[in-house]
Amino acid sequence: MVTRIGDITPPMPGLGGGVGDAPVSGKDFASFVKDAAENSVDTMYKGETLSKAGIAGTADLTEVVAAVNDAELTLQTVTALRDKLVSAYQEIIRMPI
Repeated sequence: MVTRIGDITPPMPGLGGGVGDAPVSGKDFASFVKDAAENSVDTMYKGETLSKAGIAGTADLTEVVAAVNDAELTLQTVTALRDKLVSAYQEIIRMPI
């Protein structure tokens, strides 16, 4: 007789399953989000700094364009993530208790 679902599922690396799996060590979700936010801020700062240097004529044009493109992509990603988080929060609020 099966007493746990883990007894019948094949082990998957990083996800657990199977019998006797040890917990997988690694970053927790809060650390992952913190690191992602810090990287996003650093990318935006680098884009701004290189833009100023490009305007002053002290930076290579290709570096400026690459940094601005990275900053734009980061801003779009952060905005999309924020929209998803707000949407999820609104869904949770609408749930009956």
